[in-house]
Amino acid sequence: MTDNSAATPDAHDETAAGDRLIQEPRLWCDDGWTARIIKNDDDDGWAVAMIKDGEPEPALIGPWTMGRDKKNPKPLDASAFITLVKTASEFVRRHEQQLHAMLHKSIVVDAAETTLNVTLDIVPDDDFPYALLTAHDADGEQLAQVRVAATFKLSESSAGAWAANGFRTPH
Repeated sequence: MTDNSAATPDAHDETAAGDRLIQEPRLWCDDGWTARIIKNDDDDGWAVAMIKDGEPEPALIGPWTMGRDKKNPKPLDASAFITLVKTASEFVRRHEQQLHAMLHKSIVVDAAETTLNVTLDIVPDDDFPYALLTAHDADGEQLAQVRVAATFKLSESSAGAWAANGFRTPH
């Protein structure tokens, strides 16, 4: 959006609840994101910080282009903001997928006369982390669930041993 009327109070009222619409050379806020041009502490250049609304820290910080005077940053514009939002959103999505993969493991094992889907869901509590070990049958019905150490290693052998031991809490 490059419409100059976007800076009017009426334009702010038209945005979704909580969304702010700001389009300045070093600060853009729209679509749940804020792009802020900042001085790069590592050198004489500039950086851009992408902050998702409601988050205390930037989701992404990257280098920013110098302007024509080789001293000040290039101003933000609609095209750059859209690209930055896409990049930051993809970065957040990949981070969430990686975190999910670390905290949620699943394995299929043959036990007795059935196939079991055994999952390990780690609860990353700062003081007392733990995990839930759960077994479902082929129809998706939960057969058992126990609390285990967050360090429990889920494998075919550990899941099979748990089932063979009557789903008692492993030690």
